[in-house]
Amino acid sequence: MQIRKATIVDIEAIQSISKITWGDTYTFLPNGQMEFMLDWMYSTTSLQSQMQNGHQFFVAEVDDNVVGFASTSIQESNIYKLNKLYVLPLTQKNGAGKALLQRVIAFTKENGGKEIQLQVNRNNNAKDFYLKHGFSILYEADFEIGNGYFMNDYVMGLQL
Repeated sequence: MQIRKATIVDIEAIQSISKITWGDTYTFLPNGQMEFMLDWMYSTTSLQSQMQNGHQFFVAEVDDNVVGFASTSIQESNIYKLNKLYVLPLTQKNGAGKALLQRVIAFTKENGGKEIQLQVNRNNNAKDFYLKHGFSILYEADFEIGNGYFMNDYVMGLQL
């Protein structure tokens, strides 16, 4: 497995992984919310903008196939946010998520970061993955995202 920085040419793979993993993970969301959020965060225009405006994406590859990705960006002077970390369901539990998280941690440290924060839906089992890797729950929050939809999340943090 290889972890590398993603580029614009990886957008199609990122979109594909997003649709597959979200369809598998977010079955509990109200009708229409998944499509709304995928369009909001994973449209080509949105991903290009994120990549051009300080979000660092990484991809995990196995045999030249992208099987997962992560995205991070600076929030405050020394706090980074893990915006996204998704691995194809058939590849989960094979180390890709851990490798992506380790790369985000290394990137954060390389850039002077002292903490990583993230949001994870309170119904998403990924919370346990983050707890296993040293994150703690800082607080619960409901974020209004438009069209009457909310993200009902835990905000989690890891001190570096």
